[in-house]
Amino acid sequence: MAEAIDYKHIGSRPVRPDGVDKVTGRAEFGGDVSLPGMIIGKILRSPHAHARIKSIDITDALAIPGVHAVITGEDFPGGGISGEIDGEGGGSISDQAKNVIARDKVLYHGHALAAVAAISDRAADRALDAIKVEYEVLSPVLDILEAIDPDSVLVNENNYTKLPEKPDRPSNIANVGNLVRGDIQEGFERADVVIEREYVCPMTHQGYIEPHSCLASVDEEGKGTVWCSTQGHFEFRNQTASILKKNIADLKFVAKEIGGGFGGKTVVYLEPLAVMLSEKAGRPVKMTMTREEVFRATGPAAGTVARVKVGLTNDGKITAADSWIAFEAGAFAGAPYMPGAMTIYAPYDLENFKVETLDVLVNKPKVAAYRAPGAPQAMHAFECALDEAAQILEMDPIDLRLLNAAEEGTQAAYGPKYPRIGFKECLIAAKNHPNYNAPVPEGAGRGVAAGFWFNIGNQSSAEVHVNENGTVMVIEGSPDIGGSRASMCLMAAETLGIEYSLIRAQVGDTESTGFCNTTGGSRTTFATGMAVTQACEDVIRECKKRAALTWGVDEDMVEWEDGRAIPGPGVNADVEALSLAELAGKAGKTGGPIMGSASLNAQGAGASFSVNLTDVKVDVETGKVDVLSFTAIQDAGTAIHPSYVEGQMQGGAAQGLGWALNEEYVFDEKGVLQNAGFLDYRIPVASDLPMIETEIVEVPNPRHPYGVRGVGETPIVAPLAAATNAVSRALNKRICKLPMSPSNLIEELD
Repeated sequence: MAEAIDYKHIGSRPVRPDGVDKVTGRAEFGGDVSLPGMIIGKILRSPHAHARIKSIDITDALAIPGVHAVITGEDFPGGGISGEIDGEGGGSISDQAKNVIARDKVLYHGHALAAVAAISDRAADRALDAIKVEYEVLSPVLDILEAIDPDSVLVNENNYTKLPEKPDRPSNIANVGNLVRGDIQEGFERADVVIEREYVCPMTHQGYIEPHSCLASVDEEGKGTVWCSTQGHFEFRNQTASILKKNIADLKFVAKEIGGGFGGKTVVYLEPLAVMLSEKAGRPVKMTMTREEVFRATGPAAGTVARVKVGLTNDGKITAADSWIAFEAGAFAGAPYMPGAMTIYAPYDLENFKVETLDVLVNKPKVAAYRAPGAPQAMHAFECALDEAAQILEMDPIDLRLLNAAEEGTQAAYGPKYPRIGFKECLIAAKNHPNYNAPVPEGAGRGVAAGFWFNIGNQSSAEVHVNENGTVMVIEGSPDIGGSRASMCLMAAETLGIEYSLIRAQVGDTESTGFCNTTGGSRTTFATGMAVTQACEDVIRECKKRAALTWGVDEDMVEWEDGRAIPGPGVNADVEALSLAELAGKAGKTGGPIMGSASLNAQGAGASFSVNLTDVKVDVETGKVDVLSFTAIQDAGTAIHPSYVEGQMQGGAAQGLGWALNEEYVFDEKGVLQNAGFLDYRIPVASDLPMIETEIVEVPNPRHPYGVRGVGETPIVAPLAAATNAVSRALNKRICKLPMSPSNLIEELD
């Protein structure tokens, strides 16, 4: 079992290994790669949110000088494509193929239906203008409640809700999730207070600064290399190979530096198009989305409508909870309806509950992951209901949560019994925090909310190579989107017993290292870190073997301590300790280069909990909300690099506050997105927010060698409810619809 102990390297704050390259501009991102003979790829997108494609004529486009290739959905392999999208992106590969390029119908404004490759931007634009498309325009379905009506317009006439028995008729409901325990009717009968409300969260974008970009080069044998911005190049390779029905051995994917992803770069959009264009053109093809394309045609987070009913006794004990949540999937199935169901009650020990969630098709872009997919929306609803109950009961909102908090041995609402977890420790830290004990500023409101994410394991691989001078190279396949290279080096230094400065980390391409699942789900430091640790242990075993050979003793008589092989008790030979550098320098005489490797499917991911506190003030004349203070408290298990952990907590808070206060997709009645750019899609800037204070709680995960839980997802979960509860208390009026933008609040106050 991992214990909270003093480490030599873990918990320190070294300078990030990619920092110099990034601040000097040397770091290569997806759009920075160029090749000789490279041409430009661009996409023709639908001007309609819902229409049948009657015909596409590319004759004139192909005749334009400088145009090397034009493709449509007809160029892609037909027949069924089996398999589901791995990682955080939901849905099937077959649907993803139709999302990459439309076939018989366009299903949202901006849906790709043709792509061109030409020698210049101008030639490519001329080719797009020359493509003739004939549409049969259909009515779009944009409202989630209208979409679930049995008589609604159908986004997909072949969609039948996945149930044990196939329904008699198609609908816009793709999937239904249910979790039930106990007797909720009996629980509500015991309740002294019942809260029942409807809550709305909008569709929002992750807001990453770097747009999607890739470069594909396919040779005469059909073998290709793709350089791209991705959270998981192995998954991108697999998705692209499936969509194009290629052998994955014929595709090599190289992950470049990534300018933000947050779950939005876990599925392919450009890569299959670039590969096919390159193959047809016989030239490398580079494709980069405009900001408008990113908003219109990539995956946002699902919008939701949630109905929550919760009953409590007068002393604050929850007796029953009943929830229903409809998630917008966009044009294809794959909303995070089950994670939503699994997270809504996760922090609490509930005897009686029910939750039903729906995965609903609408004529909007297919949704993608956004940090903890499904949890912010689901937990927003329940955390707001609990805060209202605390007000009615005149009870401290943290005390109410402490009374109902899950702990070690509690059976989670989603099934398993919790091992040791840190939710109560987070609540106690919040209760004792100076910001919570300070008076609420005059005219302001203070909000509290809890957050949760499971964290996941999945597959990871790593190799550790020892150079002749004892320096170490760690090679793994998890793109670094949150400081993972520094974390890998710290864990390697701790395991090997050598200085951090002697270790380098590299993210290998799909032909240079073993398979790794996507960087997402807060899995990388946990799972890939476990692989790195095991690979280092493999190195230690080999070093002990080399030392035994040198000393002429049995291997079991050699121990490893502080980066050196030392003789164990009972060794009578007069020998001196051998450092890693000394062993590496003599490796040619003792068996060759020293290296270690590990591949695993990591088990035992530790659940992560958070508590957020915020004070806000509302101008009742304009509806403007000022965030006066924000405090994020989270159980990290063990903070490998505390600065990165704090950065994750602060970044999640900023994104969650943006979701709560301003961010939303605004569509007109025809399904056209009206705010497809950062000028009109309002994400927080530095002047909008106070300094976000953080407190790291460390309750080590007993199933990781260094106690890691993972920290990337949980920080975005609680801010939505914390901000809503603060605004509700400031106004003395319950606000249930996000975002709490000035116009929306003025409407609520009228």
